[in-house]
Amino acid sequence: MTRGNQRELARAKNAKKQGNDKGKKADDGMSAAARKLRDAEIMQQKQKKASDPKQADEKAK
Repeated sequence: MTRGNQRELARAKNAKKQGNDKGKKADDGMSAAARKLRDAEIMQQKQKKASDPKQADEKAK
């Protein structure tokens, strides 16, 4: 049953690789308000980028 052993070794290796970070989010050193502003700006850029091709298609028709 080598596959079972490989599976166990892979699980152990992956657990060691991930360490104790399970369930923790990365802390980028920003305050909650600063993070909220940054995320809002990113979302606005994504929405603008997503709506631009739609507007270009409508103008072409």
